[in-house]
Amino acid sequence: MNAMTMRFRRGFRALAWVVLACIGLRIMAQTPSSPPPASPPATVPAAEAWLAGAAVAPDFRVPATREAWDARRTEVRATLEGLLGHLPPRPARPAVTTLLREDRGEYRFEKFAFDNGAGATVTGYVFLPPEAQARGPLPAVLYCHWHGGQYDIGKDEMLRTNAVPEAAGPALARRGFVVLGIDAYCFGERNGQGPGGPAEKGSAGEMTASKFQLWAGRTLWGMILRDDRMALDYLASRPEVDPKRIGVTGISMGATRTWWLMALDERLRAGVAVACMTRYTELIREGGLKAHGIYYFVPGMLRHFDTEAVMALAAPRPMLFMTGGKDSGSPASGIARLEPPIREAYRLYGAESSFESRLYPDLGHVYTPEMWDRTQAWLGRHLGP
Repeated sequence: MNAMTMRFRRGFRALAWVVLACIGLRIMAQTPSSPPPASPPATVPAAEAWLAGAAVAPDFRVPATREAWDARRTEVRATLEGLLGHLPPRPARPAVTTLLREDRGEYRFEKFAFDNGAGATVTGYVFLPPEAQARGPLPAVLYCHWHGGQYDIGKDEMLRTNAVPEAAGPALARRGFVVLGIDAYCFGERNGQGPGGPAEKGSAGEMTASKFQLWAGRTLWGMILRDDRMALDYLASRPEVDPKRIGVTGISMGATRTWWLMALDERLRAGVAVACMTRYTELIREGGLKAHGIYYFVPGMLRHFDTEAVMALAAPRPMLFMTGGKDSGSPASGIARLEPPIREAYRLYGAESSFESRLYPDLGHVYTPEMWDRTQAWLGRHLGP
């Protein structure tokens, strides 16, 4: 084969590839592109089968009379306490060690710790208005930090803007409140302090803590709330605090802690929960279980009732919920189911205005400055400056 023939063949093959490429591009241009994937349905079909198979969440109705509701709410609270597990009894007052005291000008700051009697040391902060003791008993706020996967922050949220538009501890102290908050299990200084020790931090430590508590016959959620109530015991005992004017607030996990604590403890006189006004059955129906960590789940609860039963226990004490309509962890369909029975419980006490649920249709899992202003105004109005 001479050189001219070889050059001809190579040129022919190159031309053939160009022609084939052009034909392929033309075919692709004439072929309609695949449609974008459809949005997931509002209800996950498999969820209905799972719910039906488990026969969960019977309808919950608030009785028609105040007397009947008073009896029913006692039963609901006792059921909740039992579902949380065999929690160790709390001491009358935790033995608290003050680790630090500082005058920071606009507020006084303290750091403290106590042994929770269940193998853990709980660390926390207190923020006080200047000259708090001289001003007489003051209103107080138990602040519950969020989750957000921010295991290293915990109580330091009160000094930061990772979750709230303004550092909540100093801000509320400037408004005349004594503010107290602690590290929940697996957060802040308790990150890496679970049964697996420092080798297990973050979600691994949280999973281990949850498994351990289940083997011990109790829930991680119950133990988180137990620590919060020990913190409340300490807050209510402080000489600067009026124990009849204590509120509670938080966003996300902190919001869920808020409405559970309002349900379980009558000493809390007002609450504000931002995000996580969640009805568990609707969370399942809309595929939202993945939005919440393992700490959150209480075995057997849906065999008795859904979360309207918990939230209704706050009545008649003032309770404000603020939730984003695009928050996958708090489906709007669930909020629509929650509000009527809760309002009915408040109506029985003639306290309809003490319950407020605000849905922000275009927002997700956020805490806006407007929400923060409402939080402060609500606490100020119902607890007093």
